[in-house]
Amino acid sequence: MLKTILTPGFKMITTAIIPVEKGTMTACAVEDGICLLEFSTRKALASELDYLQKYFKTTIEEGENKHIEVLKVQLREYFEGTRKEFSVPLITPGTAFQQAVWLELLKIPYGTTISYLELASMLGKPGSVRAVATANGKNRIAVIIPCHRVIGSDGSLTGYSGGLERKRWLLELERKYSGLATDLQLF
Repeated sequence: MLKTILTPGFKMITTAIIPVEKGTMTACAVEDGICLLEFSTRKALASELDYLQKYFKTTIEEGENKHIEVLKVQLREYFEGTRKEFSVPLITPGTAFQQAVWLELLKIPYGTTISYLELASMLGKPGSVRAVATANGKNRIAVIIPCHRVIGSDGSLTGYSGGLERKRWLLELERKYSGLATDLQLF
């Protein structure tokens, strides 16, 4: 599901703004898939866009492509509660460790949460909680790679680049449509 290799000869990164209930999201895509999906108010958004331009050695231009069109439909379905997994292709440049963390994030079931310690243990590295949290924070594909499903060991909401209010909102949305118990009093 995660790729870092691109089709030779792609021309640019396409970007679009997608309205959602709690603001807007910025999406970027290349010929092979989505390479960024973030809430537009993320403080690090400008540096992420700069990184992608340097990584792909190209420019970012407003527009549409087939992956952004699919993403818009799948995000609408997610926020309506009818989509629990995404199928849009993802392009996720990062280190091998970041890739491993992001792959584990994709295994967290819709409507559930795990702690950073549990995530580190899933990777076989229970002593690397801080490194796992850092890699989690470097995820450039919000919602789809569900970094919002990772919480503190004590059940507290911690560290979400889209803001803790949005993290709570995403978790409540997923609990509502998951059929699981909706007790979020820990948060």
